[in-house]
Amino acid sequence: MAATAYSVALLGGARLPAATGAPRSASASALLPRRNLHPLRLQDAPRPSLLRVKAASDDTSASGDEIIEDLKGKWEAIEDKPTFLLYSGGAVVALWLTTVVVGAINSVPLLPKLLELVGLGYTGWFVYRYLLFKESRKELATDIEGLKKKIAGTE
Repeated sequence: MAATAYSVALLGGARLPAATGAPRSASASALLPRRNLHPLRLQDAPRPSLLRVKAASDDTSASGDEIIEDLKGKWEAIEDKPTFLLYSGGAVVALWLTTVVVGAINSVPLLPKLLELVGLGYTGWFVYRYLLFKESRKELATDIEGLKKKIAGTE
């Protein structure tokens, strides 16, 4: 009885022929719905519309020789080359050292979660302090403009 109720629910009301001890005929399998064994096929997926973009007629790509010549010109324009090399090497060493320190901090089990919590707390404070109210947003905008002027040297 349970198998019959299950088959009725499965087939949406269609009943299977009763089993009388005879082998199932081809008509019994014709009542069963066909199952798609490949539900996600690429050819059945909806295709997005293709957007064609044409490039401008002037060629802006630089060849390898042009890039090398540009770099040579910039190198010749540098007046104090040893200082430039010292600062560049220092930047590379600082970047390497930073990755080493971050890797060491990441290996400590509790510290990354604690730093994530500190970052979330600071983000919440910043949103409350500068972004939540209209007058504080204006204050942030004036602070940013003042910092831009200070960096540009116009203040």
